[in-house]
Amino acid sequence: MKYPVSIQTFEQLITGNYLYIDKTEYIYNLANKGKYYFLSRPRRFGKSLLLSTLSAYFKGKKELFKGLKIGALEKKWESYPVFHIELNARNYKDENSLTAELNKYVGLWEKDLGIDNSDKEPEERFFLVLKESYDQTGKRAVILIDEYDNPLISVVNNKSLQDSYRNILKAFFSVLKSQDAVTHFAMITGVTRFSKLSIFSDLNSPQDISMDSRYQAVCGITEAELDQYCCNAIKNMSEKKGMSYDDMRELLKKKYDGYHFVEHGVGIYNPYSLINAFDTGNLDSYWYGTGTPTFLVELIKKTRLTLDQLTGGIVTRAELKGNENFEDNPLPIMFQSGYLTISDYNEMFDEFTLDFPNEEVRKGFLDSLIPTYLTCRVDGVLQRFNISGFVKDVLGGKPDMFMQRLVALYANMDYQIVGDAELYFHNSLSLIFMLLGFYVRVERHTSNGRMDIEVETPDNVYIFECKIDKSVEEALEQIDEKGYAVPFSTSGKKIFKIGVNFSTKTRCIEKYLIEG
Repeated sequence: MKYPVSIQTFEQLITGNYLYIDKTEYIYNLANKGKYYFLSRPRRFGKSLLLSTLSAYFKGKKELFKGLKIGALEKKWESYPVFHIELNARNYKDENSLTAELNKYVGLWEKDLGIDNSDKEPEERFFLVLKESYDQTGKRAVILIDEYDNPLISVVNNKSLQDSYRNILKAFFSVLKSQDAVTHFAMITGVTRFSKLSIFSDLNSPQDISMDSRYQAVCGITEAELDQYCCNAIKNMSEKKGMSYDDMRELLKKKYDGYHFVEHGVGIYNPYSLINAFDTGNLDSYWYGTGTPTFLVELIKKTRLTLDQLTGGIVTRAELKGNENFEDNPLPIMFQSGYLTISDYNEMFDEFTLDFPNEEVRKGFLDSLIPTYLTCRVDGVLQRFNISGFVKDVLGGKPDMFMQRLVALYANMDYQIVGDAELYFHNSLSLIFMLLGFYVRVERHTSNGRMDIEVETPDNVYIFECKIDKSVEEALEQIDEKGYAVPFSTSGKKIFKIGVNFSTKTRCIEKYLIEG
């Protein structure tokens, strides 16, 4: 079996005999049940392949769809002029970059039509291209725009340039409205929904299918599709790793599954990571490794968001579908970009609880946060916190050793990195125990500036009560008063009670006490 690593062209997949997860039933439904669509999905999740498949369908390339689901549905196979734009292949470093990219596509279309309006603005050229195409063919146009928001996201920290790009795109997309009479079908894809763009607010606004249960699996791979199309791939991996088929399948699920795009939805596997794992035979972090979420980490630093809210943050439907105030609340853009997903739904309030989708994303994102929260300066040199040493101390029953590591971390913290001391203490400690959770069982509870943590290893139990500007004696008393140790009293494991106090004045762990 050939696996389509980095291949996003439908025709190339089919003619090259690559693995293809048949999504053509969705293609038929989209083409026959509506006219204007918008779809938000994370990067490398199959949006480009979806538009490429739509392009082949609307060009009437019936031979490519032989044996696929659409073959039993489509009877007409008409051909339309297709205008396909991809905005993800350029570095949008200045205002002229976006205009140049749009002019590149329009110029190619003009050449095919035998016209030249290069002296005009891109939106006017686009308008005239659609008009001329209809005049020459008598067929209405199909317009496919991939990663429309890439220029906007690439300059998310440059408001003036982003505003400039927004205005350019507004003008260009306004053609969809003015040329409705000569447009047969249009679909726009991206990561996020910039609602202030005219395409989402004025006449002929596209139907947003991002959270439409009918199209939740239009991109990605479901459990059922995995079983239908990928049995041999899983078998090959299991044999290579010397484990059972079921164990390998469970590892794949833990590593790459877990995306939910609607309430009570089916689980979706990350297609990029899954295909790469099948191709190489290794369970690496393929999707995460293609793009570090630097701007998301920066957003978290600028807000009062605690890291606990990454696993249990609550947002409304309106926020999930489009929220441009990233600095006020980064959770929606983290959902849209694939770093968080829906884990629970409250029907009464129409609210969604978010969490990391799988192990690949959880571990990758937490690792990305380490330079922000777990970096200290020793002898003038920045050093990352030694999480592996911390884990070994926890597993080895050495509470004083890992507490010394924590004391050293805060004592050597660069004040410029720290920022808000209380928030930093909360987030850095949360991050340490989130990372520790990959190796042992960790339960965290937070309220009003304090945190109690329970860590259970095969041989030991650690119960932390962490205070800010209070006393460690009070922390230990609370462990006893609340009965935190009672559930472990018959476990046969050694129990350590640890009280910690952090001083916002010195920005250090002022004192700790260990009982046990």
